[in-house]
Amino acid sequence: MEINKKVDKGEDNSPEGEMTKEDVSEANEGDIVLGCHIRLSSHQRPVIHQVASAPMPSDCEFSFFDPSEPQCREVLLDPSTTIPELFAILRQWVPQVQKNIGVIGNEILKRGCGVNDRDGLTDMSLLHYCCKAGAPGIGDAETAASFARQLLALGADPNLRSRWTNMRALHYAAYFDVPQLIQVVLQDAQPGEVDATCSDFDFGTALHIAASNLCLSAVKCLLELGANPAFRNEKAQCPADVVPDPLDMPLDMADVAAVAKQLRTLLREALPRPSTPLPLTLQAQSPPALSDKARVQLATMGIRLGDRVAIAGQKVGTLRFCGSTEFSGGLWAGVELDKPEGKNNGSVAGVQYFTCRLKHGIFAPLSKISKPLERPKATKVHTPVRPPRRIDLSRITSRINTVRLCVPPHSPAEGPTQDQVLFRAKSSVIYLQPTLLEPALFQQTVFHVYL
Repeated sequence: MEINKKVDKGEDNSPEGEMTKEDVSEANEGDIVLGCHIRLSSHQRPVIHQVASAPMPSDCEFSFFDPSEPQCREVLLDPSTTIPELFAILRQWVPQVQKNIGVIGNEILKRGCGVNDRDGLTDMSLLHYCCKAGAPGIGDAETAASFARQLLALGADPNLRSRWTNMRALHYAAYFDVPQLIQVVLQDAQPGEVDATCSDFDFGTALHIAASNLCLSAVKCLLELGANPAFRNEKAQCPADVVPDPLDMPLDMADVAAVAKQLRTLLREALPRPSTPLPLTLQAQSPPALSDKARVQLATMGIRLGDRVAIAGQKVGTLRFCGSTEFSGGLWAGVELDKPEGKNNGSVAGVQYFTCRLKHGIFAPLSKISKPLERPKATKVHTPVRPPRRIDLSRITSRINTVRLCVPPHSPAEGPTQDQVLFRAKSSVIYLQPTLLEPALFQQTVFHVYL
């Protein structure tokens, strides 16, 4: 089939262009459509439309598409304008386009686009575009919510993920702080879907995404709809932990810092409180049963439950748990830390995986666990003891000088007068001893010792 429309060479300045991780490839979920006037029946599977450039009037003085401008509107309503070209218009992140999501979206549907078809550049569906079109300051939330209801009524799948960002419609609505769209896409959601994770955000939930982007309205809406504030991503962070630190923000961002502080307080207060504190002294407990996969992995690493381990070579503790969890996929290690540097008491989201004191428990992917490095013990160097040097006294010559000095008579109450004998060796006093001599005399004896 010959392509009869101009094809985008890959240049796109929209935010989605930046989010694209890889080139468009063949997918099992849909077919890549080269033509544009193919009307699809409701039973046909979704397709991925080719990438094209946004059509612009030749004499248009604007660099973006404005549906309210007569020439642009003529292009929009022209039946020859293709679905890929209309998707290219939706990628323009300007108010003139985003506030007209309903008008442009309906033109796409009129040309036979399936309700779950995808844009070939961003791998986003119309519902995905709709959720970001309500962003404050750019789009109109009510207009976007109205078009989203229309799409859902036509069979749009709210759980469809973009293959480039792994985001659902809920994640886009949380990222762009659109509570109206969050309510719409979760209206008929199954229990637990509010906590669906996204790999591009460390397997965090929509609440993590909203918290990390300081989307206060989205956070409040998600909490009201039952989002779990204790859910931890693959880095063992709950939503309160991913809020940017207000102390790291410059003074000219005081308003943003205030929002960050408010978000942290809100999310921390929403965390569940343990009904009864654990005693400081815990009874010994039998280790939990290991799955075959966990047992094999631990054996490969040479580690067993109860062994001393290090997390990323930093925090050190005792391995208490290894296996799958409800808060995330894969194998996780539960460690009881030596110091109160942890996040929990061995439980996450109400599930007790092991038991330890508060702030001593932490979970980490098993790949982050290793044996702690043992420091080599310091070896003592024993210096041999030298025997004492013996002095040959046969070579010593002495000279005794006795000097009689007159001293005042002592008082009867003072007791007997004492003289002193001093020994000097090479001008150093080596012995001092009082002696009892005559009361009126003081005898000083000096030995000159020559070695």
